[in-house]
Amino acid sequence: MDSTKAFGNFIFTETSIDGVVVVDAKPYDDERGYFMETYKKSDFVAGGIACDFVQDNQSFSVKGVLRGLHFQIEHPQAKLVRVALGEVFDVAVDLRPGSPTYGKWEGAVLSAENHRQFFIPRGFAHGILVLSDVAEVCYKCDDVYHPCDEGGLLWNDPDIGIVWPALQGDVEFDAEKIILSRKDSGHPLLKTLNR
Repeated sequence: MDSTKAFGNFIFTETSIDGVVVVDAKPYDDERGYFMETYKKSDFVAGGIACDFVQDNQSFSVKGVLRGLHFQIEHPQAKLVRVALGEVFDVAVDLRPGSPTYGKWEGAVLSAENHRQFFIPRGFAHGILVLSDVAEVCYKCDDVYHPCDEGGLLWNDPDIGIVWPALQGDVEFDAEKIILSRKDSGHPLLKTLNR
């Protein structure tokens, strides 16, 4: 498969990790604003993403909030992530047993302005860092949320080595400005996962 393909109003770009895809949507702009398709099953199937999405989620967060790195253990979810307001750094970490890129990560800046989406297949941990003052993140999942099936990885695990970008207005990344839930601050390291 070529690294970039266009179908309908979408451009699908493969990343360095098999299955993780950046999707650029084409907006139609005029003096009133813009209109765009965010998902069209036939175009996504042609672009190599054939999921039966069953749940849509939306979160609102302030600058510096880091949500993740999350996954479901027995009921993994594929996700199609986009931003309706603001800007985030979206990350996927490969947890697929036997994958040649196990423990590797891929990230993309998603914003309301760039109309970019990030497709994360099943078998990955997922996280977002809010770069702008506020952000609304919307994502589709191909399985429902199972509260008793949650797993997580520590966001700054040195063995994964995610390079988190600076928040808007900062010169460089500052870990002191990260806002974590109690749960997210206590996730285990990759090397301690029982997989």
